[in-house]
Amino acid sequence: MSQPGRLHREFYRNGASHRDGADVSFQDIRKLFNFPAITVGRWVTAQEQQLAANLFFDALYDLIDILQVNEQVISLNGSLSLAFGSGGQKHSSAHYNSNKRQLALAKNAGGGALAHEWFHAFDHYIAGKVFSGLDYGHFASQAWLDDATQTPHPLNDLLCQCFASLFLDDRGSPSAYLKRSIEADRALKMYYYAMPQEMAARAFEACIQDHAIKNAFLVSGTKMSTEARLGIYPHGNLRTQVNQQLMAYFARLGMALARSAP
Repeated sequence: MSQPGRLHREFYRNGASHRDGADVSFQDIRKLFNFPAITVGRWVTAQEQQLAANLFFDALYDLIDILQVNEQVISLNGSLSLAFGSGGQKHSSAHYNSNKRQLALAKNAGGGALAHEWFHAFDHYIAGKVFSGLDYGHFASQAWLDDATQTPHPLNDLLCQCFASLFLDDRGSPSAYLKRSIEADRALKMYYYAMPQEMAARAFEACIQDHAIKNAFLVSGTKMSTEARLGIYPHGNLRTQVNQQLMAYFARLGMALARSAP
């Protein structure tokens, strides 16, 4: 018998009423966002599936409101699949599978990780549009650090400025954020926190959590968690600067897509 877990607790949010109290289904979400597939695990009960669908719906529409983009951006132009209670990795509450282009959240522990994993998916999707000559598996954040050839475009310039702020200081040396991430990896004897795509996803998380629209299913833990106390999220002036850069980038992206819509 399934035990009540984190899925059953209240996730604080203060955003708009996207559903007006009505229940939605994962099928509704798939159609509205044009996700190619949404997979639900066999051990997810009907009640859990309903709770999760409502949480996903509110979180994804809150993300739209925060970033000022449309549904096609969230589904990465219909290329991103979702999974709930299925498709994850052992010991991981959430995971982005770049081979499948699938974002997976664990049933009882994935709440709060949606923004982080979504940015992994975005980072992977956008790499080939920001840089030329990349193979399939690249992330834009890694490609920037590897000095890949940037495709000229004002939007690409904005995103690359954000990466520059994350990884380098004003003198072109490794940033304090990068140094803290390296120190965390050394302490834990692993290479994870200093991976460019992880640093970028954590910066995006922090940006989303700092927004006036709050949703604890979308993001949590960038301020008071054990990881936050380790110093592996941007803070101070850098956090403010990167938040502004990310908001400017997505606002411009949203406006460009709105202008090009039929």
